[in-house]
Amino acid sequence: MIIKKVESVPKIDIIEDGVKGVTRQILLGPDDGAPNFIMRQFTVEPGGYTFYHTHDFEHEIYVVSGSGVARSDRNEVPFSKETVILVLPNEVHQLINNGNEPLVFLCLIPKI
Repeated sequence: MIIKKVESVPKIDIIEDGVKGVTRQILLGPDDGAPNFIMRQFTVEPGGYTFYHTHDFEHEIYVVSGSGVARSDRNEVPFSKETVILVLPNEVHQLINNGNEPLVFLCLIPKI
């Protein structure tokens, strides 16, 4: 069993085109011996956003704090803390922090 505090996990700034004000923490993953899933925590600063992208696997999102807009190629849907989001395989998506406080969310993906 692996037990650790979130604050003990390093935050990595994502500095790439198409992303603004985002840090990532790998809370549980291959380095911990997790055989099937990776649990990540993202923090998006006010005015920031994740990639507008797609991939061939699903992922589940749980919004810990803050608020924002989930953008797809069909619409934009507002969300706030304690919201869950399912992103299906090959669905274009992006999370945008349009609030005044950091947006923090957990993202679970399969280990590929």
